[in-house]
Amino acid sequence: MSHPQAAGEFLKDHPKAKWHDETLWFVRDKRDRISKTIPEWEELRNLASQIKENVLSKLDEYLIEFEKNAQANGIHVHWAKDGEEHNQLVLEILRKQNCTAIVKSKSILTEECHLNPYLEKNGIEVVDTDLGERIVQFLNQPPSHIVLPAIHLKKGEISELFHEKLHTEKGNEDPTYLTQAARIHLREKFLGAKVAITGVNFGIAETGEFVVCTNEGNADMGVHLADVHIACMGIEKIIPRRKDLGVFLRLLARSATGQSVTNYNSHFRSPSPGKEIHIILVDNGRTAQLAREKFRNSLKCIRCGACMNTCPIYRRSGGYSYGSTVPGPIGSILSPGLDMKKYSTLPFASTLCGSCSDVCPVKINIHEQLYEWRQEITKTHGELGKGLSMKLASGIFKSPLAYKISGNLMRAALKTLPKSLIYHPINSWGKGRNLPETPEETFKEWYLKNRK
Repeated sequence: MSHPQAAGEFLKDHPKAKWHDETLWFVRDKRDRISKTIPEWEELRNLASQIKENVLSKLDEYLIEFEKNAQANGIHVHWAKDGEEHNQLVLEILRKQNCTAIVKSKSILTEECHLNPYLEKNGIEVVDTDLGERIVQFLNQPPSHIVLPAIHLKKGEISELFHEKLHTEKGNEDPTYLTQAARIHLREKFLGAKVAITGVNFGIAETGEFVVCTNEGNADMGVHLADVHIACMGIEKIIPRRKDLGVFLRLLARSATGQSVTNYNSHFRSPSPGKEIHIILVDNGRTAQLAREKFRNSLKCIRCGACMNTCPIYRRSGGYSYGSTVPGPIGSILSPGLDMKKYSTLPFASTLCGSCSDVCPVKINIHEQLYEWRQEITKTHGELGKGLSMKLASGIFKSPLAYKISGNLMRAALKTLPKSLIYHPINSWGKGRNLPETPEETFKEWYLKNRK
């Protein structure tokens, strides 16, 4: 299903679509208010962008430095060229541990690699321990937002789901009550897991450590109770030095949810006695994106979700309309690099207003890259009808006489034709809105009549 078709399905529930829009704008507004309390906010954004630019220019060197230092710290370092290899490595580690159940904190990379269904197919029980992730896992759905996985669900829906899955009181929508029920349910899973899987927010080349940022402490709970910690990290998550971390931590939570800092920023440098840490460094199309000069800046992304919260298209069409692991504006410039044909409609799911670029904490030129992807897709998968219509429009706009005649004809047609002919299936613009009232005269006619 293309993005326009999927968005149409989402918009059938008008009240929920309106609520989704307003809720995400509330988060965007929180970001604006807290960012204004930091006088050096723009300086931080510039610095973060420059650090990431440096990383991308020497990514191979920093990865080798990270590997060397991590191994010196006693961490097992693995490399995966794609999602399939990543999943095989995880399964291999689990089988060595005779593990049949794991707990997992939020990880967009594991969603990207489709780790959960792969492990379940191989007899491993996977329990997502982030509250939002557990909710969508109960529904057998992927996250609809990279920071707020269940943002598409309202309290009543979650209450019904918990009544079914956790036997909570029917009709009780109190968030504290529902959260407490989830905590009791997950505590049992934490205590029984031998292996915990986490994502990685930042890998520090200088020290070989990595940092995981959460608000719920679920990553820490899982890792400290388990014997083996498997961390899954995209190769672009490297930063050069530990002191660079402060720049990104000041930006990340403020951009994501309007908080001053995430509640837990946990550093993992070496395993505790008798325990193991494995880190899997995953490419999965990242080096190919790095080689695309127009799109390499997309790899600066720190997965804050700010571009989704501000995007008028994402807010009004929902995360599932994108059909990709990372939805919204940033997903629309990452996904075509993985499969241009499959994700060909995503770069067009934008007004090109530039709001996404304005809020990006690492100053990715998202709207410009969306425009560039449109050019690439049109060259490769150009639509015949669109090409002909553009040529026709070009001919009309080049000739003042043709422009005048066509304008008069269209105004007359809009006044006289029945609505069934004007709002026909081909007129996709008119599906959700009415055309403006036809003016009595053109601006040129008015100007010639009224000029002094």
